[in-house]
Amino acid sequence: MDKLLLDLPEFQPGWVWLVGGGPGDAGLLTLYALHALRSADVLVYDALVGEDILKMARPDCLLEYAGKRGGKPSPKQTDISQRLVQLAREGKRVLRLKGGDPFVFGRGGEEALTLVEAKVPFRIVPGISSGIGGLAYAGIPVTHRECNSAVTFLTGHNANGIVPDNINWAGIAQGSPVIVIYMAIKHLGEIAARLMENGRLPDEPVGIVSKASTPQQEVLETTLGSCVQDVETSGIQPPALVVVGEVVRLRSGLDWLGAINGRILDSDPLGHRKAPEKTASA
Repeated sequence: MDKLLLDLPEFQPGWVWLVGGGPGDAGLLTLYALHALRSADVLVYDALVGEDILKMARPDCLLEYAGKRGGKPSPKQTDISQRLVQLAREGKRVLRLKGGDPFVFGRGGEEALTLVEAKVPFRIVPGISSGIGGLAYAGIPVTHRECNSAVTFLTGHNANGIVPDNINWAGIAQGSPVIVIYMAIKHLGEIAARLMENGRLPDEPVGIVSKASTPQQEVLETTLGSCVQDVETSGIQPPALVVVGEVVRLRSGLDWLGAINGRILDSDPLGHRKAPEKTASA
């Protein structure tokens, strides 16, 4: 491992690396991300970056929290972006570490454009988005040949904290077999209503994955018509992903974490009817 890391690009003073930390499990970090953690002078990290990942930073690395959580006091995005510029201009190796992927609902583009404007050199290091990796840890694939050939990724709220009003709900409801929604718990009732108003059925499977890929992961299997009540009853909490579509049924066969803990998996989760065996004619 150490020999392999020697061949990675140098993290130079005055640079900012915008790095995706993956959905939560430290084992899902990329080699570039680990290299950055071992090299950075300053680590500016998000709320969804776990302690086990932070512990991988260089012992003398300065840790700065810049997490944004819905409904809670959070630093302004402009302040975070300008802080990156300031630290880089001080000659620091600045690691901006984000949960998931920095370019998937992670404001990485906004921060990178601020660096461009300030003429600060930077590198983008993609990470495993929680909408893919987090669902995989729940045993829910975002695509499956027998269920869907398209998937749509949405955010549950816009910059003002409300359900985005520029989404073509009719087009998505009618055209996307699988819908993955980030940050949707707060507005789940409105989102479910819009989907059903535009043709999705109340009994369509819905999966809700909280704290995906961490030891605290919880998964709720429900339906579009019942999801709001079931979330309230279960007490499942954000951060959580919501996935709508037939792929949720596959969890009964693909819940590999459950299998490790003794769950018996269903070899035919979609309920295929087996053709009768042919018998030789007399």
